Amino acid sequence: MTDSQKWLVLSGLLATGGLLYLLAPVLTPFLIAALLAYVADPLVDRLEARKVSRTLGTVIVFIWMFIVLLVLLLIGVPLLEQQITTLIEKLPKYIDWIQDTAAPWVQNKLQLDEQALDMASLKQALAEHWQSAGGVMMSIMASVTKSGMTVLGWLMNLILIPVVAFYLLRDWDVLVARIRALLPRATEPIVTRLARNCDEVLGAFLRGQLMAMLALGAIYSLGLWLIGLDLALLIGMVSGLLSFVPYLGFSIGLLAASIAAIVQYQDLYHLLLVVAVFGVGQVLEGMVLIPLLVGDRIGLHPVVVIFAIMAGGQLFGFFGMLLALPVAAVMMVLLHYAHERYLNSRLYAFKDEP
Repeated sequence: MTDSQKWLVLSGLLATGGLLYLLAPVLTPFLIAALLAYVADPLVDRLEARKVSRTLGTVIVFIWMFIVLLVLLLIGVPLLEQQITTLIEKLPKYIDWIQDTAAPWVQNKLQLDEQALDMASLKQALAEHWQSAGGVMMSIMASVTKSGMTVLGWLMNLILIPVVAFYLLRDWDVLVARIRALLPRATEPIVTRLARNCDEVLGAFLRGQLMAMLALGAIYSLGLWLIGLDLALLIGMVSGLLSFVPYLGFSIGLLAASIAAIVQYQDLYHLLLVVAVFGVGQVLEGMVLIPLLVGDRIGLHPVVVIFAIMAGGQLFGFFGMLLALPVAAVMMVLLHYAHERYLNSRLYAFKDEP
């Protein structure tokens, strides 16, 4: 590749990045549709292998996804609503425990001034906030309802995402083949190899990690429910969904469940049961879920995961957070390739003659 060709490729990449930055708010529904199509593509491929047409296979997969989503909404939304209501009702008890037990212990151990942890003011502020929350939400809903363009935008996205996902899923193999046909013949083998590696990493993350998160959330929720915790589902599912950042879901879930158990039961026995639930969850995640569903193909360091999410959110907002980890996984593949090329280059093998 000549210098002019390299500059042309670099200019194209910069122009594409700038265009994505400008169109980020508009591209969000298309990105979600593309992710849905990518995740569901292996299912349609399996149906094709059984002599089912691509269009019929796409319809079958879409119906299956709709049924699963509908069941989750019908079962999950009422349960989560009940859990949130319970949390709001018990919030004063949690604040009382922090004020009467946790705060004095922290002040004693860290030698803090009593004014440093003014829980009474916090409790009063939260009480006022929850009392006015209904009015605030009603005001927000009223303004949203009056804004016809906002409601129309939401409805358009709800309609656009499944429509775009259906056509992308139906024509996925055709689109991939056409993109591959456009590649320069000299670089086509390398690009195909890198694309295949990226597909393995992205597949492991988008499919395997999502299943592992849901399974871990179910394990935490079931375990906390078995020990009788009132907020079992809420704490368990939040912990599972945050587990894509290593140890984040475990830490937040263990802390929240421990406080809930202390406030609800006020004994050491149930606190030890909470620790046991999260300990079993960690063992199952490390020894069963991740090896079985994800494997060792992602390999992103926890610091890289945190930085990628924060950087994506800072640069592109919610659109960037959706793209953060997939882009980081692809960058990892490209960096491995660059490292391989560097080890085989003259620069690495060069030795200065004495």
